[in-house]
Amino acid sequence: MTERVFAAGEAAWQSQLGTLRQVVRQELVTRQLAAHVGPAPRRVLDAGCGQGTQALRLAAAGHDVTAVDSSPSLLRALRDQAGSLRLRVVEADLLDMPVEGVFDVVLCHGVLMYFADPAPVLDALAARVAPGGLLSLLVRNADGLALRPGLRGEWPTALQALSGTAYRNRLGLDTRADRRAELTASLSDRGLTVADWYGVRVFTDTAPDDAPLPPADELAVLLDAEAAAGHTDPYRSVASLTHLLARR
Repeated sequence: MTERVFAAGEAAWQSQLGTLRQVVRQELVTRQLAAHVGPAPRRVLDAGCGQGTQALRLAAAGHDVTAVDSSPSLLRALRDQAGSLRLRVVEADLLDMPVEGVFDVVLCHGVLMYFADPAPVLDALAARVAPGGLLSLLVRNADGLALRPGLRGEWPTALQALSGTAYRNRLGLDTRADRRAELTASLSDRGLTVADWYGVRVFTDTAPDDAPLPPADELAVLLDAEAAAGHTDPYRSVASLTHLLARR
């Protein structure tokens, strides 16, 4: 299926877990979700869960989590960490998830960029959100797509990004970005209203892929700065990633 485009970059992705860019992403998303998910237990679907960082954290907080992904190796890593948590792991394509019913919280993080046409994905996700439920959608931000190459002096790439949404990501895969206004309208067409949105990785997106974590006290301040920028205009508008929280 289409999301297996990611398979070519899977080993590189796994090698970067625990590095600065990935830790910033996961920590910010965790903070942003905390204000919206509500008290446990919630029924949670993590669609395209990957190694399952958010699924594991939500399960540890007492939520009833179903995690779906098409990668056997990433799901093995997730199972190894799950232990006795309330976490069901399902190997399946996002567009053909063999799970029943609707969920209070549906996550889809870092997946939409691998689909040339986002509409079927949004249809599949919206169908799983219960009345009053929450959809958490993390996407590559097309409105800030030129910023990284521009800051790195990659002028042809920056120029191309100013007028389009296609890009080659840092795993070497040809992918696409989404514009917040268009996604908001698409979600509205599916009965979902964006309640809040955030930017993720405003300051650290140009860090090297293998950049290590700084000392704990420095990391804490860095995360606070990223979190503040992630909900402050105009900074959040040009972040690498956009995190939308939509309600049915």
